[in-house]
Amino acid sequence: MKIVILDAAMTTTGDLSWDPITSLGECTIYPVSEQEDVVARLVDADVAVVNKVALTKDILILLPKLKLIVETATGYDNIDCAAAQERGIAVANVPAYSTESVAQMVFAHILHATSKVAEHSASVSAGEWQNSESPCYWKSPLTELAGKTMGIIGFGNIGNAVARIAHAFGMTVLVNSRSARKSSVPVLFTDRETVLCMADFLVLAVALKPETRHLINRDSIDLMKRSAMLINTGRGPLVDESALAEALVANRIAGAGIDVLEQEPPRNGSPLIGLKNCSVTPHIAWATVESRTRLIAVSAENIAAFQAGIEKNRIV
Repeated sequence: MKIVILDAAMTTTGDLSWDPITSLGECTIYPVSEQEDVVARLVDADVAVVNKVALTKDILILLPKLKLIVETATGYDNIDCAAAQERGIAVANVPAYSTESVAQMVFAHILHATSKVAEHSASVSAGEWQNSESPCYWKSPLTELAGKTMGIIGFGNIGNAVARIAHAFGMTVLVNSRSARKSSVPVLFTDRETVLCMADFLVLAVALKPETRHLINRDSIDLMKRSAMLINTGRGPLVDESALAEALVANRIAGAGIDVLEQEPPRNGSPLIGLKNCSVTPHIAWATVESRTRLIAVSAENIAAFQAGIEKNRIV
């Protein structure tokens, strides 16, 4: 079986091994692939392993030998699944591999804003503690999470994990979800407006769909507390960046922690980058070593299952 990994650098730049996949067949690994290279690289492949490379209908038509597409991610909007199904090409993804890592990043942004570790570490490095007349000082107010309200929109695996951590911090958890799903900790399911109005910290853990695009906009921000903080580790287009930037500049809300943007990389810039009350990280919530190790392992399991005639994590 011929396996081609089209954009390996999206998963590892050398710190992890692809051995779980290369052991399954004749494997060719490309760190990156431009769209114009895809057909030539996959023309003899049985299995395509992709992350961000688009496999459109026009491309799939030219790949008569292709039998399986493995998406090294949970989302698969880069694959034309309908076209794959028409041509009898199976598609599998990797669900829930990064749940704990993404939830961790949610609180990394929250603690960055509330405990001000980076700000005070920089102050100490600049000599301010050595020159202080007091044995301790704070550059800006510090905030305790216990007793605060965590609002979560969307309650899949990541929403559940965020709720569990918030509960451990002693926070009240409000959730807006299409259905009241089982939770391992006490949460209150309520309408979206209530979550927006009551949350001290608002976390977006909902899938990107036409109805959730710009879920956070001027109208929704107007419902939020002035002291509230928005966290988006989901998808960039869930947030109207211009509306959020205007609110942050005007101190309409206190802050934001953003791991995803509407355009990635932000070639044309983003109004959120550089704002003093907005921390932006480069879409790395999923990218812990442990998470990426699971990603490769489950991708290999998907291929091995296909070889054995077993459906595993199949979309098509």
